[in-house]
Amino acid sequence: MKNSRRLLFLFMTVFALTISWGAVSAQDPVTIQWWHISTQDNEVAYWQSIADAFMADNPHVTIEITILANADYKPRLNTVMQSNDPPDLFQSWGGGVLRAFADAGLVRNIAPELEGEWKDSFAAQAALDLYGQNGEFYGAPYSWGAVGLFYNKALFAQAGLDPENPPATWTEFLAAVQTLKDAGITPISLGGLEKWPGHFWWGYLATRIGGEEAFLKAYSREGSFADEPFVQAGEYLEQLIALQPFPEGFLGLGYGDQATIMGNGAAAIELMGQWAPAVQAGSSESGEGIGDDLAWFPFPVVEGGAGNPNDVFGGGDGFAVGANAPDETVAFLRFLTSAENQREGVFFITPVVNGVEDVYADNPITVAIVEARNSAPYFQLYYDQFMPPAMGAAINDAVETLFAGVATAEEAALAIEDTAAFELE
Repeated sequence: MKNSRRLLFLFMTVFALTISWGAVSAQDPVTIQWWHISTQDNEVAYWQSIADAFMADNPHVTIEITILANADYKPRLNTVMQSNDPPDLFQSWGGGVLRAFADAGLVRNIAPELEGEWKDSFAAQAALDLYGQNGEFYGAPYSWGAVGLFYNKALFAQAGLDPENPPATWTEFLAAVQTLKDAGITPISLGGLEKWPGHFWWGYLATRIGGEEAFLKAYSREGSFADEPFVQAGEYLEQLIALQPFPEGFLGLGYGDQATIMGNGAAAIELMGQWAPAVQAGSSESGEGIGDDLAWFPFPVVEGGAGNPNDVFGGGDGFAVGANAPDETVAFLRFLTSAENQREGVFFITPVVNGVEDVYADNPITVAIVEARNSAPYFQLYYDQFMPPAMGAAINDAVETLFAGVATAEEAALAIEDTAAFELE
């Protein structure tokens, strides 16, 4: 009898240890490789704090962060993608670039985990849709806004312009640029080295001139990127370039230089996305930018253009999940996009989830950008992200030839169409 009891005790002990070992094995150590492009000190600290909080709640998880400058990020990401070795979580702007990764099997479909409460938490469903196709989702946004014109009210006033009434039309805008230049002020901060900031000008003009219809015709191949609206976009941009409104040597300046010039109050206007104030401040000599002198207005209306005056050219920032990422990566992405963490990040992000509106209610720039994005009848993602990668590169290259003065508007449009005819057919 005693031996039977001992055997039973030993059996129960082994059974309990087996269950315990099973529980331990379910919590095997996991490492998440996370790449982001936020290089400003306060942004780096923000992302690190989120990672630290998640690791504290999930001791078996280690999050290894790789921080890359935007100019270095895309080439390095392309390299690892070509090696079939995507990071577990990586910066993405969605659109055609992400869809290309999906078609190549390089990203994970997180639609099952996203469905329900998490998906419903996003205030801007259009932003979420940029990270998916055909019912699949490969990531989620953490910020979404509108490209627009940030301007220095003090410099406007110095030039005799009304800082409370910025130009509303392209004609008024060109006149304001000339007025600023006549006053000895650099009108527009622009760095052409990385090309993508310059393509905002051409893309927005095409949106104002041709509207949604022109773009969809060209994209669907019912029309062409050499059609009149796209040629006109280049011609209108040439009007601006002819005023020589940019810093000396701007073609050799990077985006960081562009932000520094604006943040130091050395130029009056910058066409950029919603992240600009934080980058301007972080890049400035003071570390604070131009403070309350900074304001924002939407891209001017092109008189006679087919685009709706409230159409928006822009996009957001998000993170995509690599094909081989552990499940904890998806849980971390959900944690990262929670209202609590969005509230903490409003100093540099434009939130995309519900329940944080009160945090930025006293920030007129963020309020204006959110209103613009939410009320846009047509929202056009940056061309170089919406399109397949080769097409986006062709657009950036062609627009750069306009800024460099080595191609006409028609030649630039034809160069874009030549790539479209190959990539989009």
